[in-house]
Amino acid sequence: MTKSLKRMATMQRMQVTGLEFFYKNGYYNTSIDDILKELSLSKGAFYYHFDSKEDFFVQIIENLLVRKMYSQLIEPIEGHDNTLDLITQCFEEALETAVHNEFDFGFVLSNFINEFNGKNETIMKHLNDILRIWEVNLVSAVQRGKFNGHIDRHVDSEGVAVYLMSSYIGVRTLMVETAPSARKYRFMSQLRQYFKSLEPKTATV
Repeated sequence: MTKSLKRMATMQRMQVTGLEFFYKNGYYNTSIDDILKELSLSKGAFYYHFDSKEDFFVQIIENLLVRKMYSQLIEPIEGHDNTLDLITQCFEEALETAVHNEFDFGFVLSNFINEFNGKNETIMKHLNDILRIWEVNLVSAVQRGKFNGHIDRHVDSEGVAVYLMSSYIGVRTLMVETAPSARKYRFMSQLRQYFKSLEPKTATV
């Protein structure tokens, strides 16, 4: 393995392990020493790749968290099929993944937003950027559904997006410790009922 590939592999290992520790224990309750001990790496190796703990976390956001959010909650709703079906399937699969994750500590993005809010403006900007991208994509998906005739044209696209984000974050929080499978089932049942209310209204004679 060339030196550059080895450096990239080391950075990747650090970031993956760092995300696991920060997600499980929180940013402020995790030290760089905790992560390095897990990987059997020196502080010299860490500071060769990263300027600080904050820089390390920002790179985790940019390289891992953005990718995770995109693949799980954004890319699946970008197709031209029925928007409501796409979102339903997207949420169903994302929540099912959480049900089977024995190390589930909640929705990673909202966990970090709650932890950093009012404490670190730099990191909050990066986290809020992801939130805005998710919101914009949901709004676009709803507007596409209206254009394609799957959603009533009078529906408030921005309102639907905010409601979907809020409800998803909420159920992920509720699923952490108590009956995750049952809570997922009830949430998805109500989501389907809600989506029925968004379908085009048929004229009555």
